[in-house]
Amino acid sequence: MSKITESILYLKGQKWIDLSHTVTPEMPYFQAFKPITENTLYTVKDDGFFAKEYALATQYGTHIDAPIHFSEGKRSLEELELKEFVLPLFVIHKEQEVIANNDYMLTVDDILAFEREYGEIPAGSFVAFSSGWSKRWSDPDSYYNLDENGQAHTPGWSVEALKFLHEKRNVKAVGHETLDTDPAIEEAKNGHLLGELYWLSTDNYQIEVMNNLAEVPSKGASIVVGVPKIKSAPGFNIRVFAIIPEGTE
Repeated sequence: MSKITESILYLKGQKWIDLSHTVTPEMPYFQAFKPITENTLYTVKDDGFFAKEYALATQYGTHIDAPIHFSEGKRSLEELELKEFVLPLFVIHKEQEVIANNDYMLTVDDILAFEREYGEIPAGSFVAFSSGWSKRWSDPDSYYNLDENGQAHTPGWSVEALKFLHEKRNVKAVGHETLDTDPAIEEAKNGHLLGELYWLSTDNYQIEVMNNLAEVPSKGASIVVGVPKIKSAPGFNIRVFAIIPEGTE
């Protein structure tokens, strides 16, 4: 048995957690887009095979943002390297803080506190912000969380935290459970998603609308990202999962 085969058998013996949401027309989505639509083209009964046609925006459901999504001249989906899709996964858990403050913004101090407990985040890692927001998924109104003035209140990253992860830790990718990188209140104040603009300008990717991050330990897991190879795409819906060694707390 080869080492690769042994490694696969080992991995399949560990705990696997799906970090993606199931795609439906009813789920929350970025309001500039339209819900997914589908059309049955052929059926087994009438045609001998089953095929459908789907229409959806590239940033729909759990999705990857290629750098070109916000930065002209940066990499598109098919230009991302295969080894970027399997990375060590570190999860910064701030679920309780977000319950207390829906506008919570993850800061450099949060990262430093995380490192004091779990060690320095190594280069080439994936860092996820676990806010617990995915628990709101089945209730779109709660997920959007608009106030009486139509202002959304959702958590996100600070620009300074993202700069720290890139410039001081050389992190490969980041992810979160919300529709946007930045807290909604910061987007309203700045008139732009400055955190997302910064992160994608580094020519690294991010994953949005992640699921089940609360089930992933702070360190010790790996993330695997299933990405279609579509020429010049700024992103696409993906299947992403974590592999966690059995017994990891």
